Amino acid sequence: MKRLLTAAVGVPIVLAALFLLPAAGFFLFMAVIVLGAAFEYVTIVRPRAPHAPLSLLYALVPLVGAGLAYALTPGRGGPQPLYLLAAFLLASVGIGTLVLFARVPLPETIASLGILGFGTPYLALPLASICLLKQQDPWLVFLLMAIVWLGDTAAYYAGSRLGKHRMAPTISPKKSWEGAAAGFIISVLAAAVWSACRLGRVHPGILALAALTAVAAQVGDLVESMIKRGSGVKDSGSLLPGHGGVLDRIDAMLFAAPVLFTGVLLGALK
Repeated sequence: MKRLLTAAVGVPIVLAALFLLPAAGFFLFMAVIVLGAAFEYVTIVRPRAPHAPLSLLYALVPLVGAGLAYALTPGRGGPQPLYLLAAFLLASVGIGTLVLFARVPLPETIASLGILGFGTPYLALPLASICLLKQQDPWLVFLLMAIVWLGDTAAYYAGSRLGKHRMAPTISPKKSWEGAAAGFIISVLAAAVWSACRLGRVHPGILALAALTAVAAQVGDLVESMIKRGSGVKDSGSLLPGHGGVLDRIDAMLFAAPVLFTGVLLGALK
């Protein structure tokens, strides 16, 4: 019940932001959500590198997200490869230099580089992808939410009732292949309905992209579970009743959003 009540409050807020806010306002809205996830991510992994400057993620994520969104905006003039090169420089040379000058203890250096090096694109790329999808068409973000959230709900309830074969028992003991299959089917069906309503026909490219996005969403869920299990944590937080923390709620979206945006960029809707 808590899960449904949280969704009943949160979904209208997200939809209102999506369709009513301008591009800059929506970026700020999403940045706040992603920064909440970043805070939880840092809290989870902090014991692995207690002396590392992990709080840098709070600045890196929105900066890299904004830079990627700027560089990948369709029709943007200027040397786009240069913008992308700058983003990679920040994520490699920049992070390495910051860890060096922070004088992180040598036993923590590899963990520090891994946490920051993975955490930056893990959170910044989906932030940019969602905002770029909105710039192209807010209904594409609606499609993303339908694929991820309806698939997640179907997987949760089908797995609870029908799940017998565990997908990854050491990482996420409650997830089953039956739930995953149900979530995948509902995600693709949701995309078919979206395509019929939005495009006037069931577009095969949309169905293929929805299938890839649905798989990415489930992988993203498992990756977050892997991070938590590796740190001995059950939930990323307790902010959202029935869902855990912000990272628990958007973990699937973090992998799904870049996949959907890439497909759109490559012309899946044409």
